[in-house]
Amino acid sequence: MAVFVARQAVFNRRQQVVAYELLFRDSLKNSFPDVSESTATARLIMENQLNLGTRHITSGKKALINIGPESLKLDLCAFLPTQDVVIELLETMEPTDENYEYCRELFHNNYKLALDDFVYQPEWDRFLKLIRLIKFDVQQTPFEEIAPVVNKLKKHKKIKLLAEKLETADDYDKAYKMGFDFFQGYFFAKPKMIQHRDIDYNYALVLSIYAEVMRPDPNISEIAGLFSLDTALAYKLLRLINSGVFPIKSKIGSLKQALVYLGHERLKKFVSLIITAHSAQSKPAELTRLCVVRARFCELIAQRVAKQQSGEAFLTGLFSLLDAILDQPMEKLLDRLPFPDEIHAALMQEKNILYYILETVKAYETGSWWALEQAVAYLSIESADLPKIYENAVNWSDSCRQNL
Repeated sequence: MAVFVARQAVFNRRQQVVAYELLFRDSLKNSFPDVSESTATARLIMENQLNLGTRHITSGKKALINIGPESLKLDLCAFLPTQDVVIELLETMEPTDENYEYCRELFHNNYKLALDDFVYQPEWDRFLKLIRLIKFDVQQTPFEEIAPVVNKLKKHKKIKLLAEKLETADDYDKAYKMGFDFFQGYFFAKPKMIQHRDIDYNYALVLSIYAEVMRPDPNISEIAGLFSLDTALAYKLLRLINSGVFPIKSKIGSLKQALVYLGHERLKKFVSLIITAHSAQSKPAELTRLCVVRARFCELIAQRVAKQQSGEAFLTGLFSLLDAILDQPMEKLLDRLPFPDEIHAALMQEKNILYYILETVKAYETGSWWALEQAVAYLSIESADLPKIYENAVNWSDSCRQNL
C-alpha cells in the first residue's frame, strides 16, 4: 500500500539543512488529515520508523517528531531511537505535574525535547532544564512580543531557539538579528511530500494478539505463532527490534526470540501502537473496545454452559464485529483465518452453542429482550445472571486497557 509523509527542512544560521520535521499525511494532499494526534503519531511511526526508518526519510539528519498529550501518555516515544529524533512537544500540552514527570522520564532516557509554538507562562520554568529546543511561530506571535521571551531564554545556555513560519525575507532577517539559532518556513522550503510503500497487516490477527497479550500469563509461543501468520506484522516486529530503539547484542533467529527480547511490557506497548495506528477513524477504536468486552462476556457465559468451549467463545466474541471494523464481508474475512469449524459456523450465523452464546450477548447489548429470552432458554442460563456477568466483562476489559 502507498504511505505518505511530508518533511520540512530546518536551517541553521549558515542556511544549511540540519534537520527535518516529519509531518503525517495520508494522501498526496499536502495537509494534515482529520485524525487524532495520537493516531497521526502512531501511523507516522508504523509507516515510517518501522518501515524504512526515519533516517532514510531525513537523509541521515535529525527528525523532529510531533508528540501531543495523548501520544505522551501512550508512551509512543518508546518506539523512536533517541539518537535520530527530537521530540517536539505540541502546543496543546499543558505544563502540568503529570506532563512534567513524562518529560523528565524522556529526558533521563536521553531524548532531546523541544517545545512547539512556545508562549511563555511561569509554569513552564521548571521544564526548561529538560528542554533543548524552543520553537516560536512568528505568524502567531509578533516579533515584538517574542523579543523579551527570547532575551530571557538566552540565559539558558543549553536551549537553542528556532523561528518557524518564516514566509518572507523580512521575517528571516528579523529572526536572524534577534539571535535565533535555527529557521523553518515557506521562505526556505514548503513541506516536501514523500510517497513510499508499506505492507498492510491483517487486523484480525492484531485482535488475536491483543487478546493474548492482555492475559495475565500470555503464551509467547502462541503469540509468536500469530505473528508468523502475517508477513507484515512479523516484519514490523523485527523492524522494531532492529530500529535502533533497543541495543541488540545478538542476532534474532526467530519470532519467539524477538518477543522474548522485547519483553511483556514493551510487547503490550507495541500492540497498543498497532491498535492506535489503525484507529484512523473513531469507529475502529470504539468497535475494538466493544469486541474485547463482547469476547470476555461470551467467555464467562461459556464457562457456565460449555466450559470446554470457553476459549472458542472468547474468539467468537472477539471477531464478531470484524466485518464492521474492516468494512468487508465476514465470509471473505474468515477465509483468511485458521478458525475451527465451530467458530466459523457461529460467525456465519449457523446455529450451534457458540452462535447462541453470541446471540445472548448481542441481545443483551441491544436490549432485545424477546431475542434474549430465546437464546438463554437454549443455553439453560438465567437472564437475571447476565447483568453481573456483563459488569465483570466490562471491568476486565477496562483493567486490560489500563495495563496496555
